[in-house]
Amino acid sequence: MTLNRRSVFGLGTVAAATAVLGSNGAAQAQEDAEVEIERSPATADRSRRRVAQIYRRQTRKARGTWSSLITVADLDGTTKPAVDENADVVVEAYSVNKIAVAVAVLDKVDRGLIKLEQTVTVSSAIVIQDTDGIFALDGAYPSEVTVGHALANLLTVSDNTAVRLCGLVVPALELNEILRSKGFVHTQVVPVANPNRFFLGTTTARETHTLLQKLVDGQLLSAASTAYLLNILRATASFTDGVRLNLTTNERLRVATKAGWFSDGRNEAGIMFSADDRAILIYSMFASGEFSGDKAVNDEDFSTTHPAVAARAELGRSMFDAVIKITTTRPKHRAKVYRFFNGG
Repeated sequence: MTLNRRSVFGLGTVAAATAVLGSNGAAQAQEDAEVEIERSPATADRSRRRVAQIYRRQTRKARGTWSSLITVADLDGTTKPAVDENADVVVEAYSVNKIAVAVAVLDKVDRGLIKLEQTVTVSSAIVIQDTDGIFALDGAYPSEVTVGHALANLLTVSDNTAVRLCGLVVPALELNEILRSKGFVHTQVVPVANPNRFFLGTTTARETHTLLQKLVDGQLLSAASTAYLLNILRATASFTDGVRLNLTTNERLRVATKAGWFSDGRNEAGIMFSADDRAILIYSMFASGEFSGDKAVNDEDFSTTHPAVAARAELGRSMFDAVIKITTTRPKHRAKVYRFFNGG
């Protein structure tokens, strides 16, 4: 018997397709049989269906194990999921948890316990000699930087030394307590012998999504700290290899994002803003395991050639297009205008 995936669906049921093609083949057959949703729908419901469709397509291509929550807001402000896959599984957050670290620091700023302009010492002993970030490139220690400078490097170039600098003002145990007090029991760092140092720890896709949702709803930090944090995450210097890769400069300013990676993990979480500056789509995606291609190569590849990062790049363009025609009544968060300079 000669059958292709579409002819299998002529048998009438997914069960029939499963019997002939197996579960993976049936899933692909169901996708093949789906009506393609328009690129830029005019309603939130169809936007969610479009995002779900592209998510299935890209994650199946990349393979791996995904824990994700992606929501699109209705006009009345109600958020509903386009994707909800393993969203309550505790996962390694890697550098995505640097957002949570920044929230803890800014919480203390809001309470008047520390100031953004106060300084911390960058000693040779505190610098992590990796190839991420900029502090390891200075070559001249000790130096003094502000807490604000540390946060900017923490969230843009994802400097790992900046994690230790944040730990000087918010020790690990206090940081975890601040997050728990805000309802984040799984979004926790891992303390080590030095009380001011920690590994970046764990989260769930749902908790990271909730953190971002509360941030834009003004339920997490003061208005000033919220604007400060979003401005960094939306900056052109922030991560561009994933969701923002295929967006123009001005489109990137409408996306606040933070990625995290280590070993086989490739993660990213963030917020897309509508044309009138409202949080219209929030995404939280954590992927690990066996991706398509060679595992040894993948585990050492943190660029857009990695299957999971490439999937997020394709999904980013599609998510942006899927919500470009819709808006919501959620609070506005204006981005700074990008200005071009040539020195001087």
